[in-house]
Amino acid sequence: MRKCVVTGEMKPKKELIRIVRSKEGEVSVDVTGKKSGRGAYLTLDKDTVLLAKKKNVLSSHLQVSIDDSIYEELLQLIEKENRLSQ
Repeated sequence: MRKCVVTGEMKPKKELIRIVRSKEGEVSVDVTGKKSGRGAYLTLDKDTVLLAKKKNVLSSHLQVSIDDSIYEELLQLIEKENRLSQ
């Protein structure tokens, strides 16, 4: 079980996506959940991602500025997941 940094909900790791900051300060979406570095988990939900962007939750949790491309990548992942589940 992991905790979503936006909603605070405890969910199985498979229902969340991990965003990781490497030692060099690079931020990336970790689809495998195995990259080394400081991680933050988000619920795979469009509203959650948009709320994280609006409130800068990832930025404060990972202590680094988050590029908009990370949020775009997350939203694309969610759309892809939604298409696969239909």
